[in-house]
Amino acid sequence: MTDIGKLRHVEITAEMQRSYLDYAMSVIVARALPDVKDGLKPVHRRILYAMYQMGLSHTTRHVKSAKVVGEVLGKYHPHGDIALYDALTRLAQNFAMRYPLVNGQGNFGSIDGDPPAAMRYTEVKLAAIAQEMLLDIDKETVSESPNFDNTLMEPNFLPAKLPNLLLMGSDGIAVGMATKIPPHNINEVIDAIVAMIGKTKAEKVNNDISLESSMTTEDFLEYIKGPDFPTGGIIYDWQEITAAYATGKGKILIRAKANIEELKNGKSAVIVEELPYQVNKSLLVARIADLVKEKRLEGISDLRDESDRHGIRIVVELKRDAKPKSVLNNLFKHTNMQTTFPVNMVALVDGTPQTLTLKVILEEYLKHRHRIITKRSEYELKEAKNRAHILEGLKIALDHLDAVIETIKKSKDAETAKKNLMEKFKLSEIQSTAILDMQLRRLAALERQKIEDEYLMIKETIAYLEDLLSHPEKVLRVIKDELLKLKEKFGDPRRTRLIKQKIGEFSEEDLIPSEDTVITITRTGYIKRLPPSSFKAQRRGGKGVTGMATKDEDEINMLICANTHDDILFFTNKGRVFQEKVYDLPETSRQSKGQAVVNLINIEQGETVSSVLTISKKQKDSKYLFMVTKKGTVKKTETSSYQKIRANGLIAIKLENDDELTWVKATSGNDHILLVSHDGKSIHLSEKDVRPTGRDTMGVRGIKLLKDDYVIGMEIFSDSKTIEKDKRIKLFRHILVVMDKGIGKRTAIEEFPLQNRGGQGVKVAEVTPKTGKVVASEMVDESIDQVIITSRLAQVIKLPLKNIPQLSRPTQGVILMRFAKQGDTVAAVTCIEKSDL
Repeated sequence: MTDIGKLRHVEITAEMQRSYLDYAMSVIVARALPDVKDGLKPVHRRILYAMYQMGLSHTTRHVKSAKVVGEVLGKYHPHGDIALYDALTRLAQNFAMRYPLVNGQGNFGSIDGDPPAAMRYTEVKLAAIAQEMLLDIDKETVSESPNFDNTLMEPNFLPAKLPNLLLMGSDGIAVGMATKIPPHNINEVIDAIVAMIGKTKAEKVNNDISLESSMTTEDFLEYIKGPDFPTGGIIYDWQEITAAYATGKGKILIRAKANIEELKNGKSAVIVEELPYQVNKSLLVARIADLVKEKRLEGISDLRDESDRHGIRIVVELKRDAKPKSVLNNLFKHTNMQTTFPVNMVALVDGTPQTLTLKVILEEYLKHRHRIITKRSEYELKEAKNRAHILEGLKIALDHLDAVIETIKKSKDAETAKKNLMEKFKLSEIQSTAILDMQLRRLAALERQKIEDEYLMIKETIAYLEDLLSHPEKVLRVIKDELLKLKEKFGDPRRTRLIKQKIGEFSEEDLIPSEDTVITITRTGYIKRLPPSSFKAQRRGGKGVTGMATKDEDEINMLICANTHDDILFFTNKGRVFQEKVYDLPETSRQSKGQAVVNLINIEQGETVSSVLTISKKQKDSKYLFMVTKKGTVKKTETSSYQKIRANGLIAIKLENDDELTWVKATSGNDHILLVSHDGKSIHLSEKDVRPTGRDTMGVRGIKLLKDDYVIGMEIFSDSKTIEKDKRIKLFRHILVVMDKGIGKRTAIEEFPLQNRGGQGVKVAEVTPKTGKVVASEMVDESIDQVIITSRLAQVIKLPLKNIPQLSRPTQGVILMRFAKQGDTVAAVTCIEKSDL
């Protein structure tokens, strides 16, 4: 005080350094960094504490935000009202907070970056989960400091039953340091802490508690599967995530959740349903639009934001010739649909900023809760002993009721009565006061019993608390029980999906479930896949169901059963082959049209897919691919010739000008071949009669056809001797034949004699105007359970194979399908194995 008004000479550099450090520490401790104990910055702590003091629990009504802001400003936080209101609104935003601590009513902003309404319009109260942060604060559990004007006391931290630093996360910039902590899932964090409690030793050391855990970061990560952001998304690279938790610093790659869907107009679209954390949706949409205008993103025809209160939905509609996967990858590359979250877990530990690992954060939380429960127990023990002391006095008064009443009656005043009671019955001042304050109704028999019961209960409570305080390991059990109750009350499923591999180090197959599917292709080149359950089994002769929405001039051409993890080879009528994964095909409903094949593979104008071959991991040992053309030419080429297929395709077979490739199947080199023609002819030949040739060669004649006849089916099977040696004996092998008018039958394979290549063959069925010509032939055995028949006008029927009779080779068959529309005919047939159902 004596230096006031006097000049002092100081070194300018020393003064600047001291002043700057004072300012820096003030920002670090009092503003920007959260405390490891409760995970809150001072402003958030003051907001929650002020709302608690105002009685704004989750069961009360909302009050104006302006009232809360004024309360906090006037009592605890002497800073700008706008900054304070921003902090308050963030606590209520479900897109910013994984578990919002404030229950807001009104406009609190949006993921589009829209600001909240003015504080006079919005209303708030504490969320139910926030009250767990403040529970027991009135039991002398936390230390306090004077507020800014020394008129009130405020807590230095909250009791925080929740592991809030990890649940809420934090984001702040101090002077010379910053923090960036991602939010997490409450179930995972609590499971990790419960596991840590099971491996923690608690001992008393010099009137303090020592907690030692044998858990490592790897142990914790068995429970915590990375950050869990409120906006969902997908995180990648487990190695980087592990490093971030082990060191307190790292980068976590986040991608938006986006799917490729087919629209009603036949186009495809990229549908974005979840965004990376802290990405502004409206700016993202604007960025995509700008990239399209600048022609840095191609293949996009329309962009719409269809988000509503039910969730995010950004529709990026694609042009018909666009490659959906290519467009999606470019969106990830050029926009915030892929971002990086820079983890920097800095928090205050006993007032000192530190970079914390996951293990340290959880250990500090456990120490904090141990201290809180210890202090709470000490407070409750003190209160229980005080109450027991009073109850002992009341018991003495009730045991000597007449004498007590007489003593009070003879006393001149209350003070004298209190002294007389103390002297006569050896009571303390507190006990005497309690007796004088006792109401007359407490003298009734039942009321006297209540005092006895309360006293016994208090004695049990005292014994429990004394035992708890003398055994630190029992305090850990209390923490565990409280956490499990929190998990039961507030636990919810994880929102952010974890992919452990780096982008580029995993195949999409790792993300796709292995399941059976049915693939359909129309004559105009639309393809889709759908589950076998889309069709219901019916009796023979039924009308079936509508198979798909097709144009009047379109019809279903192929049905294939496959697994989503299979490779699918597309062979075109011009003899070229292309390769895709089954899971890359669009999955749609039964009534949907599907996606144009030209959007999947680079076929030329006038080129169509004539045959499709699915190759599973079990079939990759197949030695050859056997091909048949429309005019009966056959060719055999080693499978290895088709392993590396370019995006522009490869030549599978050289064709004559007027011929087309129609059928391709995998063979072992020792199989038998059955070719079936449209006019009802068939030939059974040995695969050994066809020598293997190179990929870009022509074939040899397999069957001699009459004019206008053509091959409609090819079946591959082993000869009878091979089957007899096979342990997996086939009980029967039949050729299923279905004709134009819905008539079909089964015929034993033994009725087809082995012939030399190039002959005319024998009848496969009796073809008449009543039956129509042969449309499809399929090999069936006891592994086949169902048969799906599709008409050209998209009618579908699913039959049990056992309902189709076995008849001899030159017979017509029976009615398998009746058509709903006149002039309709059979388009395609596929068989479903029992394992496919």
